[in-house]
Amino acid sequence: PLNIFAIEDIEAETGRKAEAVLASKKKIINAIEKHMGRRSAEKAAEDFDKEKSVKEESEEYELVDISVTNSPVVRLVDSLISQALKMGASDIHIEPLENRIRVRVRVDGDMQEILTPSKQTQSAMVTRIKIIAGMNIAEKRLPQDGRIEMKIDDSIVDLRISVLPTVYGEKIVMRILDRNNFLKTKEELGFTQRNMDKFSSLLGVPNGIILASGPTGSGKTTTLYAALYELNKLNKNIITIEDPVEYKIEGINQVQVNKKAGLLFSTGLRSILRQDPNIIMVGEIRDEETAKIAVRAAITGHMVISTIHTNDAVSTIMRLQDMGVKPFLVAASLRGIVAQRLVKKICNNCKEEYKANQAEKNLLEVKESSVLLYRGRGCPKCYYTGYSGRIAIHEILEIDKIIRDAIQNEKSNDEITCIAEKEGMKTLKDNCRELVLEGVTTIDEFSQVVYKMP
Repeated sequence: PLNIFAIEDIEAETGRKAEAVLASKKKIINAIEKHMGRRSAEKAAEDFDKEKSVKEESEEYELVDISVTNSPVVRLVDSLISQALKMGASDIHIEPLENRIRVRVRVDGDMQEILTPSKQTQSAMVTRIKIIAGMNIAEKRLPQDGRIEMKIDDSIVDLRISVLPTVYGEKIVMRILDRNNFLKTKEELGFTQRNMDKFSSLLGVPNGIILASGPTGSGKTTTLYAALYELNKLNKNIITIEDPVEYKIEGINQVQVNKKAGLLFSTGLRSILRQDPNIIMVGEIRDEETAKIAVRAAITGHMVISTIHTNDAVSTIMRLQDMGVKPFLVAASLRGIVAQRLVKKICNNCKEEYKANQAEKNLLEVKESSVLLYRGRGCPKCYYTGYSGRIAIHEILEIDKIIRDAIQNEKSNDEITCIAEKEGMKTLKDNCRELVLEGVTTIDEFSQVVYKMP
């Protein structure tokens, strides 16, 4: 940056004023890789097309070629995964269309297209991914699932692979499980101080059920793992039953569901109860049998933590009853519910403030005459989306005597919600409103939360 001749050359070439700034070598390399990563994938796809055009297209060629470390198809797959990681993606979609392949990634909940390789790359890419995921490469008519553990840019990354036959060929989805971003402490979950105190209090109960609720992809499993991290002490016997085991944690006994062998959540949970556990983590309560065994475990002195699919904290109570658990057992076993959603955070690099209009103030239910809100203009750092990363919003319902009595008396969801709010429970809507007014997220994200609420 101190080389004035280089700066003058840049200004002459670009016709713009150049501003020199200081940055470490590592930051410069990271910036180049982040913004040139897509070009690496494009180059690998081009190399594949060139090599493919001069070689005989045969199954034997593909099987040999995909095992060569520096072959174009290997570089293509590796560069796609690397680029997705740099973008902070949660999923990679490789989709066969009629005349081309479309590669998209999910970043902060939204899909973005990053590459459109030629149709002739399809077979080699699918075969390469199937081999490293331990799948049957000959089976092309049935869905398959697999798992890959890879070292990408000094990070250990787990990939859950799903292959689905479509009319134009096999579609692949790779779920990225980045250990560096997944395992969090409770302090990193985005709780307000009030909710942090409630969550810590729940983790201190000696027995009973604690549930994390929300839709798919709302961070429930991340919350459970943060709870396990907090509870993992030498004097506690912790056993989990998961489908799949997302991450291995030192000191915790983790069991993988195996449907082919007959090991389900319910059967695994029965066996776990004979293993002298203090704390049991069930990946998901999804059926009547699992729910009833979990309740039985909770009322016999065990602490059970799990996830469940509901829209908010209070509706979890009705969901358990729908599964066949009697109201008095729900009241006796349940200790607390953490409902959550993920909202996108405004990019700090391009954040700007503006005055809220009347419609926005009405939506937020604020009465002040002048309210400042925030949004992202869009910049290279956030790929011109205006957002960078996501944060969880929470709603924590503690089951105290008043709530317990309401459950036993079979009060409606609305009645229990009113009681909980009078006792100080902040809803998902309240939590999101705070983040909007603080400039963490946008009114658009708030409207999504309000729309999705029952």
